[in-house]
Amino acid sequence: METNLHSVEYGRSEIIFHLNFKDRKTLAIHVHPNCSVVVDAPDNTSLDKIKNRVFKRAKWIRKQQRYFERYPPALPARKYISGEAFRYLGRQYTLKIERSIIDEVKMLRGQLYVYATYTNSKHVKELVDTWYRNKANNVFEERFSECLKHVSRKIDIEHDGNFYLRAMKMRWGSCSKRHLITLNPELIGAPKECIDYVIVHELCHLSEHNHSKAFYKLLEKAMPDWEKRKDRLETLMEHRAV
Repeated sequence: METNLHSVEYGRSEIIFHLNFKDRKTLAIHVHPNCSVVVDAPDNTSLDKIKNRVFKRAKWIRKQQRYFERYPPALPARKYISGEAFRYLGRQYTLKIERSIIDEVKMLRGQLYVYATYTNSKHVKELVDTWYRNKANNVFEERFSECLKHVSRKIDIEHDGNFYLRAMKMRWGSCSKRHLITLNPELIGAPKECIDYVIVHELCHLSEHNHSKAFYKLLEKAMPDWEKRKDRLETLMEHRAV
C-alpha cells in the first residue's frame, strides 16, 4: 500500500488529504475525529480524478470537520507520577511530586509541584484536578467577560455572562437550547486565544444553534481568525499526548 499527502484548493483555504492506493473497486473519503482526511482509492486511479472527487465532496468534508472541531483527541491514561507533562495556558509543565505535611499545588519555573500528604496516584489526581478546576474558573471568568463584550459589539446577542464547568470527554464547550454555556475545565491547558475561540463559538450558538452556513457567517463576523485559533487549539492539545 502506498501513502501520499496531497491537497485541493477550496475557497480561501485548502483541503489536505492522505491518499492510500488499495486493491479495491471504489474510492472512499474518510474524515476522522482529529479532522484529518483520508482517501482510499483503487490502484492506478489518476491523481487528477482523485482530486476532482475530493473537490466535489469538499462541502461535505468541511461539514464533517466542523462537527469534530471541538472534539479533543484521545489522551493516554495519566498515571500522575513525577515526570508527566501537563499544559497550562499553552505552556508545558513537568509534574514533580513531593511528600509533605500539607497538600498544595504550585507552578514554578516549568514545573508543576504537587506537595502531598499521600503520594499515591488517586490523591495526587484529586489535588491536580482541583487546582486545574480553580484556575480554569478564574481564567474563564475573565475571558468570558471580555469575549462577551467583544462579541456583543459585533453581533446581536444577549447573555447574562454566567457559564458552567463540566469535564467532557468529547467537547471543549457546549451551548444548550436554553442558552446555558458549559466549558470543559481541561481547556485551561490551551492558550488564551484558543480559549477565546471556544467561548466565542458558544456565544454564536446563542443566535444560531446548529452548525449551519448562517452560524459560520456569524462566527466569521465575530472572530475573523477563528480557523487559525481552532487549528492552534487542535495542534497544541494533540501534543499533550506525547
